[in-house]
Amino acid sequence: MKEFIEFVLQFGELNTQQIKLIRQKAKEITLEKEAYFAEAGKVLNEVCFVLDGILRICYYNNKGEEITKIFVEENHLLYDLKNAPSTEYIQAATPCKLLVFSNADWREISDTILVWEPIIQKITNKALVEKLQRVSPLVAQDATTRYLEFLEKYPTLANRIPLSYIASYLGITQQSLSRIRKNIR
Repeated sequence: MKEFIEFVLQFGELNTQQIKLIRQKAKEITLEKEAYFAEAGKVLNEVCFVLDGILRICYYNNKGEEITKIFVEENHLLYDLKNAPSTEYIQAATPCKLLVFSNADWREISDTILVWEPIIQKITNKALVEKLQRVSPLVAQDATTRYLEFLEKYPTLANRIPLSYIASYLGITQQSLSRIRKNIR
């Protein structure tokens, strides 16, 4: 919980009562590796903050191939308050420890703490910039360059998650990724 409060305080100020409310609404859960936090076709009813571990967001294309869209690592917030069924899966790429809030509790926090929405907007804007920096260049580059940029942008992930997830994210086969890794050593 301490990590989440420290994270939020980077984007705005909260008083002791506000922090107490947030603590009351939060619940810590663990996910085993490969367990799902959310599944396609279902509404995501919780907001989560990654305390430890790595989540991946993935989907299946029209050929039935699993595609990794993005990785969510420690100190990142994950939410979708649209109340619409998701088209993606959220899966633990490693064992994970998450701080979760029900959507109703999250709305209560927002309704009670007047500075909450501006804080969350700053967090969302920062995450969007990070996502664009990570995803945009990948489209026009060769596989080796994409992998090298992956290592630069996700320096802690390469040794923590299965190669199949990285290959899926980069849009290449696991065999190609193995060759690339061998050639750059």
